[in-house]
Amino acid sequence: MNRKLVPKGIRILPLKVRKGRALIYVYRPNALECDLADHRSRGLLLRYGYTPGDSNRCVIHLIRRLRSDGEFPHEIGLFLSYPPEDVLGFILNKACHHKCIGCWKVYGDEQMAKSIFRKYEECSKIYSQQWEQGKSIEQLTVAG
Repeated sequence: MNRKLVPKGIRILPLKVRKGRALIYVYRPNALECDLADHRSRGLLLRYGYTPGDSNRCVIHLIRRLRSDGEFPHEIGLFLSYPPEDVLGFILNKACHHKCIGCWKVYGDEQMAKSIFRKYEECSKIYSQQWEQGKSIEQLTVAG
């Protein structure tokens, strides 16, 4: 899949494989760089031993944290484009006291998050319909 999708700006990595199951990370390295460059993201990454400024090293550190027997790395939300204030809120509040839930638990700007959730839902619906009509992953992938 990487041979087909890397030219479109997408990379696929197995983050963790265990008992016949795999956690797969599909991402755009350019978008990840931007997400991790946010000053709030950088502060959170430093707290957990990451090297902000080098997204590849950050992904490698995330893989190490996922594969260790330690606490689940909830900062993974930063790698999924969740707002840093929501990732931090989740960690500090131990997943409680959120304002709303959609693709993630919201602790910051509830209206912005709800707007994003609606867009994700609409996009998912459109792509699912296209998939059901026979479009391939390559055809559905927008170059970025």
